[in-house]
Amino acid sequence: MKKSAWLPAVIAPVVVAGAVAAPMIANAADDPIAGKNPTAADVIASIAESSDAQYSGKLAQTSALGLPELPTGSGGSSLEGDASDVLGLLTSSHTARVYVDGPDKQRFQLTQQLAEQDVVRNGSDVWTWDSKDCTATHVTLPSDAPEDLRDGTTTPADVARQAVDAITPTTTVSGPAAVRVAGHDAWQITLTPKSSDTLVGAVRLAVDQQTGLPLRATVEAAGSDDPAVQVGFTSLDYGAPAARLFDFTPPSNAEVTEKDLSDAATHEQRGHGGHDRARSGDEPTFSGTGWGTIAELPAGTVDRSGLDGEASGLLDQLTKPVDGGRAVQTALVSVYLTDDGRVLAGAVPVSSLVAAAK
Repeated sequence: MKKSAWLPAVIAPVVVAGAVAAPMIANAADDPIAGKNPTAADVIASIAESSDAQYSGKLAQTSALGLPELPTGSGGSSLEGDASDVLGLLTSSHTARVYVDGPDKQRFQLTQQLAEQDVVRNGSDVWTWDSKDCTATHVTLPSDAPEDLRDGTTTPADVARQAVDAITPTTTVSGPAAVRVAGHDAWQITLTPKSSDTLVGAVRLAVDQQTGLPLRATVEAAGSDDPAVQVGFTSLDYGAPAARLFDFTPPSNAEVTEKDLSDAATHEQRGHGGHDRARSGDEPTFSGTGWGTIAELPAGTVDRSGLDGEASGLLDQLTKPVDGGRAVQTALVSVYLTDDGRVLAGAVPVSSLVAAAK
């Protein structure tokens, strides 16, 4: 049983919570945070101005999603261990160091339980490193690669961009309020869904008044004033980090994997007109609008009958039986695994997913 057959159902809460859908605000101001009384559009527009920023800082993430706390990396099988590691990131607090020198030099260091995980980008070279397994992956990016590659690492900028994408007529956007984050003056705006059908209560974004860099992102569940997820800087210093931080050489005893994304890009392009392209039926479909958008993966995505005893037990801990399958509802998002192998997810109650699946 391949990991890809069911891990998306575990990872989906983070993906869907970030991608609650909808287009970007249409009329952002041309000048970033002009004057002493900016509008919310001014603050949002200023985020784009931070793409060339140089800084070093420490991030703190807290999560209160209502998922069970499971021991990380302790599973008897690699499948259960990988899933537990993912859940550990979602259910525990973490700190990370971040070093950024413009759009193509970045380093992220996550330290947990005497282990370190790194993502290092220096131009077209990207390294990932896991000290626990002593494994490294080296990727050479194609010339048309996106400038900002974090391999899943979540920063305030990531959450801010996702929240900006959710600004629609279904959202109330507050005027900016002055706050301080990590010793820097910031403008904070609040995005509040107008619909009562979503689990999301509000998204708060704090943006540096001088640089436009997102400093903190907070997502609150409906009916709660406490953060369900918060990512923010606890310390931040502007200026170019030391060049050596972007040079990475794996230890001599490391297991190194090389990946060629140029070949992957060619393969994907060839697939548009040939037989190499993945079946279009594997792509998600969407229903609903705004904060109530529901994503659905097709039948066969999850084959629970193929799970071994340990993996099946882990899935049973995470989900509960509902009509037509099993489901989990967190503070911000729900995931529904149907008996025919479909996966539905959205920032809505489980009952909405069950209704959408019929």
